[in-house]
Amino acid sequence: MKRKLFLIIPAAVIGAVILFAILFILFLTIVEYRPKPVENVPFTSGKEMLIPGKAYSILSWNIGYAGLGKDEDFFMDGGTKVRPDSKAVVEKYFKGIRSTIGSHPSDILFTQEIDIKSKRTWNINQYEAIKSFTGKAGAFAYNYKCIYVPFPLPTIGKMGSGVATFTSFETSGAQRVSLPVPFKWPIRIANLKRCMIISRIPVYENGGDSGRELVLANFHLEAFDSGEGKIAQTKALKEFIDAEYAKGNYVIAGGDFNQRFPGSDSFGPVWTDGWLPGQLDKDMLDDGWQFVFDDSKPTCRANARPYNDADAAAHNWQYHVIDGFIISPNIEKLSINVIDEDFENSDHNPVFMNFILK
Repeated sequence: MKRKLFLIIPAAVIGAVILFAILFILFLTIVEYRPKPVENVPFTSGKEMLIPGKAYSILSWNIGYAGLGKDEDFFMDGGTKVRPDSKAVVEKYFKGIRSTIGSHPSDILFTQEIDIKSKRTWNINQYEAIKSFTGKAGAFAYNYKCIYVPFPLPTIGKMGSGVATFTSFETSGAQRVSLPVPFKWPIRIANLKRCMIISRIPVYENGGDSGRELVLANFHLEAFDSGEGKIAQTKALKEFIDAEYAKGNYVIAGGDFNQRFPGSDSFGPVWTDGWLPGQLDKDMLDDGWQFVFDDSKPTCRANARPYNDADAAAHNWQYHVIDGFIISPNIEKLSINVIDEDFENSDHNPVFMNFILK
């Protein structure tokens, strides 16, 4: 009898664990975030009119959810940490992020990896905080929404993160446009569902609405896939911007491409055991379109270990240029530069562009 109990009890425990896992996966499947291909999202509108021939500015920054500052590493990038050690750490980085944004005022602000309801950032609504801080109108769309992400250990937990666009201009609409998802079930159910957030700004000429728009496409393309996701998402991006330009609109598409720009190489040594970006095709854009980037300084650092060691000071680090813009032929770039923050508060540096509508 004792021998039977010795066998039955462990088997019952194992069975209970397996049953719980099955039921939990079923639960996550039922509540999985399933956005439509195109969805209107809430937005607020500024009051400034957009006029051709006048110089304007745009800043784009992957803020790393104020959780990937210089003292952090990341488990998906060869490091060990899932989230910062405390809320105070997140608040410190976020204060620095707001300071940088305030020191480089722009007419348009793109942010990626901005959290609104996430365990990893102690439920700080970073979108509302930046909106309030800048005094700009805004729109937000989810890139990652899950009631509970059950990996790794310790688990990521509740996730609510995405992309947000802030502007001083009058805005007529905002949409979430889904991008292809490279992951299959069951990995898909608790993974990213990436998108573009599209903001539409009327263009005024001679005191009236010209009927054309400046279409802003803000995105954060796939990072940790085998490559097919980046390719499919980049193709969808191109199809979208071509269609908008064909309507007579102006188009600025930008953010974190997670791909190197044509003609741009990585800085520093290449870590064979770390994350590497994809490569954008130099021939993907039609005549007149431009990739706009600054490769004099890196926009992204590797996260295999914290950035506060001697290698950083000696520039013995892996860096990339993966943040920038695509502009349509009817837009002229005046200048582009990376704002070198030495990755103090994020694993990315912001990128600042001045432009005019022709």
